[in-house]
Amino acid sequence: MSDPQGGTLKPITPARVAEELKRLNAARQNGELDATTYDQRFARMIGELRDRRIQGSRAEILAVLSPLKDDGTVSLQDWTRLTKQLGIA
Repeated sequence: MSDPQGGTLKPITPARVAEELKRLNAARQNGELDATTYDQRFARMIGELRDRRIQGSRAEILAVLSPLKDDGTVSLQDWTRLTKQLGIA
């Protein structure tokens, strides 16, 4: 996929994905986002990740993201949605 300036979009690092998930979930827990807005932003994030891809192997990606599920940062429902839609489940 190309960006508007004609270059190729770089893959996103797993650490950047983890950072975004933390930020998004913190905003929901703090009441900054209602359920609908959270769902829309989560879906938009997944869409961008599908377009740009995540850098690294499946094992590397899961090694960075799994702690977010394990510590409750990301709900099991959101984790399942994320991993299935990205094809890393």
